[in-house]
Amino acid sequence: MDKYTIFPTISTSFIVISAILVAIGWNLAIKRKLDQHKKVMIAAAIAAIIFFIIYSSRTILVGNTEWGGPDGLKPYYLTFLLFHIVLATVAAVFGITTLVLGFKSRFAKHRKWGRVTSIIWFFTAITGVAVYILLYMMYPGGHTKPMIDAIFG
Repeated sequence: MDKYTIFPTISTSFIVISAILVAIGWNLAIKRKLDQHKKVMIAAAIAAIIFFIIYSSRTILVGNTEWGGPDGLKPYYLTFLLFHIVLATVAAVFGITTLVLGFKSRFAKHRKWGRVTSIIWFFTAITGVAVYILLYMMYPGGHTKPMIDAIFG
């Protein structure tokens, strides 16, 4: 594993951990184990934040990986990637909203938002793993310039 694949592997692992923790937390809420639910969901949020820090740092310092598969599949991959990015953005906003509602003890709204947020988060994690598999396992791509180099030359 080289410097181009170690960070995506680590960041993808954190998004999977986050999704698993969300599933565990949801189950705890259903069982009305609310103290445990809160702790697990905070851990899920921390895992998601770690993912974001690693992902954004890699994007700035190392760059993003270009599509390495057949040219005929590139439009499908880019459409799938756009879908994933939109899902991830919505999930992040919904996740923050859901956490704030929980911390403010607005539990009726927290429950409603939480159900939707969790489902979107699961799809985000699944599509994120699919992007990882496509870029680093099935069709290893080239590497772009780090954003820092692109800006400062």
